[in-house]
Amino acid sequence: MLDQTVHIPPVDKALSRLGLGCFVLRTDQWDEQTGADLTAAMAAAFRAGINHFDTAASYGWGYSEYLLGQFIADKREQVFTASKVAIDEMDAQAMLEQVNQSLERMQAEMIDLYYIHWPRQGKDMRPLMEGLEMARQQGKLGAIGVSNFSVEQMAQVAEVGQINAHQLGYHLFWRFAERDVIPYCREHGIAFITYGSIAHGILTGKFPRQLQFESNDQRNNIVLFEDEVWPHIYAGVEELKKLAQAANRPLAHLAIRWVLHQEGVHSAMVGARNPQQVEQNVQALEGDIAPDIFARMTQISDEVMKHVPDVGNVYRYYP
Repeated sequence: MLDQTVHIPPVDKALSRLGLGCFVLRTDQWDEQTGADLTAAMAAAFRAGINHFDTAASYGWGYSEYLLGQFIADKREQVFTASKVAIDEMDAQAMLEQVNQSLERMQAEMIDLYYIHWPRQGKDMRPLMEGLEMARQQGKLGAIGVSNFSVEQMAQVAEVGQINAHQLGYHLFWRFAERDVIPYCREHGIAFITYGSIAHGILTGKFPRQLQFESNDQRNNIVLFEDEVWPHIYAGVEELKKLAQAANRPLAHLAIRWVLHQEGVHSAMVGARNPQQVEQNVQALEGDIAPDIFARMTQISDEVMKHVPDVGNVYRYYP
């Protein structure tokens, strides 16, 4: 049976291996309904035993942090909170001020885990880590993380502070972290947290062979949906669907469990826009899955990965 909780030292509080990503697609349309949907999803997750909630200063321009703070107001000791920020100013005081702003939006005295969200290419990011260590020393942060960092970038900031967690895109169709990032994290005692765990919805099996997104849909900027890549992704999904049918499990369940089955993975973030999606995701944790299922999933993934370009990150985003 799958272990349900883990720890990220130095924080004593346990966190669920399945986490809720509090990012909602189409962030240009954050409104009251978006807020109500996300709050309902958080409530469903908490009822189902998920206590790991991950947000960011940029999600809904701070609205997601505010909603999370509102939701956990009466249950802070039971919830593991994670947030993150990306800034261009390589300055410790600027980073400390960002932490203060996140705390204010979340109406909190302390955040369990706070990440540097995106590295800045060619810049010395050590001041950002210094700012987070200042916040930790002031009792405002429990653990410090980085997100979307390379090994070289992690080594740079580790000169001035301790990295406790790394959050990175990782799933059946994006496994480049296995080459060096995951081994580095294991060697240095850094918890590895995944996002995009069901490949931005691809591993629900819901997308047709011929894609058509609205012009402002963020999936237009994801490598896996590009014209040269998508046919191989689609073929892989069709093979995985056969496996899911044979296993009598939804494909998304297998995808989530495959991620959590990989050595070095502590927790997997999965987004949801309503309680129904949350409940479906939580069911992935139930029951056992035979090792040969995971092995076959890896074989299918290996074939697909031959056609996925290694471009640094799935968004081709290089701030």
